[in-house]
Amino acid sequence: MNPDIRYSIVIPVYNEEAVIGQTYRRLKQVMDLTGEAYELIFVNDGSSDHSTEMIKCFREQDNAVKLISFSRNFGHQIAITAGMDYALGAAVVVIDADLQDPPELILDMIAKWKEGFDVVYAKRTKRNGETFFKKQTARLFYRILSASTDLDIPTDTGDFRLLDRRVCEELKRLPEKNRYVRGLVSWIGFRQTAVEYVRDERLAGETKYPLKKMIKLSLDGITSFSFKPIKMATYVGSVIFASGLGYLAVLLLLKGFTESVITGWNLVMAMQLVLSGILLAMMGIIGEYIGRIYDEARDRPLYIVSECHGMMKKNRNVKKVV
Repeated sequence: MNPDIRYSIVIPVYNEEAVIGQTYRRLKQVMDLTGEAYELIFVNDGSSDHSTEMIKCFREQDNAVKLISFSRNFGHQIAITAGMDYALGAAVVVIDADLQDPPELILDMIAKWKEGFDVVYAKRTKRNGETFFKKQTARLFYRILSASTDLDIPTDTGDFRLLDRRVCEELKRLPEKNRYVRGLVSWIGFRQTAVEYVRDERLAGETKYPLKKMIKLSLDGITSFSFKPIKMATYVGSVIFASGLGYLAVLLLLKGFTESVITGWNLVMAMQLVLSGILLAMMGIIGEYIGRIYDEARDRPLYIVSECHGMMKKNRNVKKVV
């Protein structure tokens, strides 16, 4: 921690040239109201537009602006992790660059932090500008995750939150490659509370979390904090085995004590297809866990930084490229 910096604002950026200027101006207005020293850490996650050049322009006129650029796109959760690795403030705030999460809420988070809370997360009461499909799938995911794990992960929350310095230090000790940051923060513990808000419609540009990435994030969340999907294979297998034995007993009784003729190849084939589908699904679930074990075993760095501007140190996960 740098005693001269009170707050670190981590902003993951991926192709946000349409909105990044407005994001910077609103964040600066909010943080200037604190009257305390702060830094704005923009993490460029392999953007292919002019986001990087625009951030460099901000830095030329504002020393509070800092930039970390990845060598390629490593993903939103990794960008958040990199920002927290480099952050020097006593409190670290994570906020996306698309302005769906209002920067003005940071002041409420700071007030809660000063009351003694170590984590202050933003809880959405309403989601404007999102499709019915996205709202319902997000709702379903949070409920499935809650049912799949004993960990209390708050529902209807994203990565917009404030973390105390000691929480960030504990996060640095967690080596997971397939990271689900909001779940890791819940796992760490400490005193946590929420501030509620209405999520705005994206100001400009396109969502950086299409269905494919949402599914990936969901899998990371569930597989990182629950073994129930694997245990489910045992339960389903036991039910199918018992059902098979019962069906066989019925067939033998019919054959031995009645004049019924046992036919039904269509039924047999249908049952075979159902069983095959279940087995393949269970193998896929197990494969997800094995793949994550393989990722951990390779022990590659979480990200590679191509350039930094204004940063004071290099952290454990960084492999610097000149």
